[in-house]
Amino acid sequence: MTEHAFAICAYKESAYLEACISSLENQTVPSPIIICTSTPCEYIQNIADRHGLQVYVRDGSSDIQDDWNFACDHAEAKWVTVAHQDDVYAEQYVEKMLEKIHKSKNAVMAFSDYRPILHNKISMDRNCRLRRLLRLPMKWSLFAKSRFFKKRCLSMGNCISCPSVIYNKEIIHDKVFTSELRYSLDWDTFLKYAGYKERFVYVDKPLVFYRIHSEATSMEFINNNHRIEEDIIMFRKFWPSFIVKIIMHFYVRAYQTYRD
Repeated sequence: MTEHAFAICAYKESAYLEACISSLENQTVPSPIIICTSTPCEYIQNIADRHGLQVYVRDGSSDIQDDWNFACDHAEAKWVTVAHQDDVYAEQYVEKMLEKIHKSKNAVMAFSDYRPILHNKISMDRNCRLRRLLRLPMKWSLFAKSRFFKKRCLSMGNCISCPSVIYNKEIIHDKVFTSELRYSLDWDTFLKYAGYKERFVYVDKPLVFYRIHSEATSMEFINNNHRIEEDIIMFRKFWPSFIVKIIMHFYVRAYQTYRD
């Protein structure tokens, strides 16, 4: 079995899909790439054909969790990255991630630092700096293998960028994503794996660049208030209700990033 693979989740006609594919093809350590979609169309197929990539189509209506699990299931590798179609990966992403993974033992997942792309420029806003601060304990082995500290890093918000994560399918065995949530399912998933005895692996380098734009899924969930509802559910897994209210007073300001 291949050590690592990328599974791109493609949705409708994204103007950024080909840029994502190109960044994966330019990795210093090559990995197999597949495209998975629940919205098959000529646009996706044409791009896949140009790059010689296999497209796997999931039957049924689009659903983030089902789509991500479908992608993981079809990536034939020990480690899998569910790549988001709007995002770009640094050419050393696979190299640096596997290098750190090889130095660690029994990791259930690995992730890197990241930067947002806003108005076609890579930025480093206050929100990004704060989340990096929350992740810092994961740089040290003592904390990265502690269930307590793994959970504490997630207690003040989702500080891990979902597209940067590599999942260890050999340890997970079953479905990677099993959350009851629709938007905060990645945060909920990280919390689940924080409860595993296996460690987290963190590469403190910006290896993923996620694109902020008006058509992003995050914007949809902010506009319909589902993100707020689910973020409150997640914070209640760590804190009593009165503290959650205080945290949310400040946390919702991070949503402004998607409206700038």
